[in-house]
Amino acid sequence: MRKGGLVAFPTETVYGLGADATNDAAVASIYAAKNRPDFNPLIVHFTDMGAAADAVIFDDRAKRVAQAFWPGALTLVLPRRDDCNISLLASAGLNTLAVRVPSQPIAQALFKATARPVAAPSANRSFSVSPTTATHVVDDLSGRIDLILDGGPCPVGLESTVIDLSTPLPTLLRPGGIPTEDIEAVTGPLAAAGEGAPKSPGMLSRHYAPNRPVRLNVAVPREGEAFLAFGPNADNATMNLSESGDISEAAANLFAMMRILDRDEFDGIAVAPVPEKGLGVAINDRLRRASNS
Repeated sequence: MRKGGLVAFPTETVYGLGADATNDAAVASIYAAKNRPDFNPLIVHFTDMGAAADAVIFDDRAKRVAQAFWPGALTLVLPRRDDCNISLLASAGLNTLAVRVPSQPIAQALFKATARPVAAPSANRSFSVSPTTATHVVDDLSGRIDLILDGGPCPVGLESTVIDLSTPLPTLLRPGGIPTEDIEAVTGPLAAAGEGAPKSPGMLSRHYAPNRPVRLNVAVPREGEAFLAFGPNADNATMNLSESGDISEAAANLFAMMRILDRDEFDGIAVAPVPEKGLGVAINDRLRRASNS
């Protein structure tokens, strides 16, 4: 990574595709490997809040949120420091930066060994389903990157929650691995993201999408559709996100099962309703983006 290489690594959320965030050429190679639109910012990863504070400005509110949820599945969008050495390409030219401190031990060991900030979106081709195992990374990026660190399945299985704290009103940019209500207990009510250029990953209308068409809130699948069920008594299920109705289990299974069902033998993927609460908010956000063609 210090020589400009690309390394896929596990986090508690999904696998990331990492490069030295201070190296413009290395950051550009992330976009090339993923076929990623250059206006979609990247998340920059650090070992701790102190390291992140070298790149962005933490006000008292941001410090409270970081202390409550880092290390963990939360990304903060904060103002760049004037002397920030992170490539402007990583933030798509914006004067803000999306930053995160993961808890996954392999990720932390990689960051410490690299001794530089690591820019890392999910380790998949853009617009495809995010990877939650090393095999998923191989399927999408084999021959395009230098190394994959296999840390087994990601326990959360959804990308990080992203909130914007660069303006007076805290704003939810992307639901994710930490429930919104938990964050609001620290920040107060979060505003919804408005229109304009995306300030973080995961804000494009079509994202996390398989090749098969996706149909949501389905009770009975059509002939030829794979049926991704949720909860008990789903006798006609092709796969079940959680037979017990556990939202956390469903989140961990979502991307892996979507990949399994994205096969030529199916005309599409029908998905059963998932409760819009807790991590269900993030699951439904991913499903809506996957179905938006």
